[in-house]
Amino acid sequence: MRVAIVGGSVGGLTAALLLRDAGHEVRVLERSPTPLVGAGAGMLAFDETVRYIAERTDLRVDDLVVERSRVRHLDAAGNRIHEAPQAYRFTSWDSIARGLERAFDGDALQLGRDCIGVEQDADGVDVLLADGSAERADLAVLADGAFSQSRKRLFGVDVEYAGYVAWRAVCTRDTLPAGVWDELAEGFTYGLIGGSHALAYPIPVADGLDVRDAETRMNALWYRPVPAGETYDALFTDRAGVLRHSSVAAEAVDPRHVAEMRAAADRLLAPPFAAVMQSAAQPFLTAIVDADVPAMRTGRVCLLGDAAVLARPHPAAGAAKAARDAWALAAALDGATAADAPAALQCWEATVLEPNRAVLARGRAMGARLQGPLGAWDPDGPLARLGLPVPG
Repeated sequence: MRVAIVGGSVGGLTAALLLRDAGHEVRVLERSPTPLVGAGAGMLAFDETVRYIAERTDLRVDDLVVERSRVRHLDAAGNRIHEAPQAYRFTSWDSIARGLERAFDGDALQLGRDCIGVEQDADGVDVLLADGSAERADLAVLADGAFSQSRKRLFGVDVEYAGYVAWRAVCTRDTLPAGVWDELAEGFTYGLIGGSHALAYPIPVADGLDVRDAETRMNALWYRPVPAGETYDALFTDRAGVLRHSSVAAEAVDPRHVAEMRAAADRLLAPPFAAVMQSAAQPFLTAIVDADVPAMRTGRVCLLGDAAVLARPHPAAGAAKAARDAWALAAALDGATAADAPAALQCWEATVLEPNRAVLARGRAMGARLQGPLGAWDPDGPLARLGLPVPG
């Protein structure tokens, strides 16, 4: 079967490799003209996220991750109000993506191929590209991420703003006071201040795949309420005066907004979090959004990962969810022919849509409590475990 996959992030790459391994003819169409990079972004490496690398490559997952074993909660004064053993693995987004890309051969992964729509008939689907060409396939997998245009084209669904934004700061060890680094580097740390919250965790930043000798940096996020409308528009207008509706890159954030954020951090956040926000050279911000869809497939076309059901980031499960979708898709298409594709996608959707909606619900519930009044978040409660919800 000929399969076109739109989007070269973790979910799209995992789906492409699994389907290629099953004998299908696969092409990944990525809109970026250069390999995707995470700009030093870290992520949690759950089993689902690294399953392909672990099971089907010669890479050692242990070489791609840094493990920490503590979760802490601080109050606004910096006091530890809760601490518990909890093992998580942190990695570089780039390390996982490069590890998956390394498994490709030939021209299966194509850059600079911008999808502007799909058209399908009884026999196949055409992926329409911005350069005027089209890629004919028996099945199209649309994995174009959180702000997916494919979701909007297929189902008319756009993201829904949650009412708060994430300020993100990444800094090196030598820019932080020693005590701050020691406080935050041992694991995953929350800062609870009522009506808002912060979090921090160490991330390995490597030039290549292997993070064992990578520089470890501190990654911190502050989730701040921002009302929709004029206040939101002003915050997301970059230094050149252009309104960016969902995120503003580090180099483009208006310095006035950075200064206001840092002053507020000194007033409101626990000292370790405030120190990271002050020390980061270029903080940036992203709107917190989510989205549901009425379906994840139509005919010979399906949406995968965040392009379908988009959860808020609090469970830290976006990449794991996308990879799980990919493994389920490969199972549904096992032995399928081109004629079987629509029925196979229907069976696949029945296995993934509701579990993905469970992640969406979990993200909303976590956000409501973490952004709620003091006492709303239970560090020992069922929502406190990061990753995909456990069935049942």
